[in-house]
Amino acid sequence: MAAVSTGTADRPAPVVDAIRDAITGGEFAPNQRLVESELSEQFGASRAGVRNALVQLASEGLVERIQNRGARVRAVSLPEAVEITEVRMALEGLCAAKAAEQATEDDRRVLREIGDRMREAVAGGDVLGYSDLNRRLHTLILTISGQNTARTVLERLRGQNVRHQFRLAMHPGRPTVSLPQHLEIIEALCEGDPEAAEGAVRRHLRSVIDALPQVDEAQPQRLGTDGGTR
Repeated sequence: MAAVSTGTADRPAPVVDAIRDAITGGEFAPNQRLVESELSEQFGASRAGVRNALVQLASEGLVERIQNRGARVRAVSLPEAVEITEVRMALEGLCAAKAAEQATEDDRRVLREIGDRMREAVAGGDVLGYSDLNRRLHTLILTISGQNTARTVLERLRGQNVRHQFRLAMHPGRPTVSLPQHLEIIEALCEGDPEAAEGAVRRHLRSVIDALPQVDEAQPQRLGTDGGTR
């Protein structure tokens, strides 16, 4: 990975972004040790800058700091993954309702395009492409909603839950289950129906919660390198 341009050597923000991306993108695995000297060399940052970044990422729930043993990527258990999705259900339901009220014609056009491409991806067996469209759809809903506080919380939760999300996205048959759910969400948004949009999102995420234990049992060792959502 290329060195991070920090401007001032100990400024943590660029280093935080780089390490965060490496964790959520799958470059660093759960429970992997994060050695300050190695991170400093990899990202072209000072040891102090890396140390500050790890403290911030620990506050976000992505890194676990262990006394006298340094830091490691925090592994999220199945029960915690379920809790995270339950919180997402409430917040993303709110955002969907707001997005239904505020979506412009251009927003609706993009939403329909994503829906069409989702259909094509599922029909063509393009699981990774479908996963990327999944992420784009959920991100677009947050953007349209204008709920910046909810968006900040949700982005942090998604980062913590990325491994479970990827396992679910790769689970055989999952796209055919989630496609009609996503199309229902898109239809409600395009119809400008807040209640229907919130209900569709909540039903979708309830389906995710129901599926997580099955996926966890079926693929206990499977690790992904993609940050796709469901």
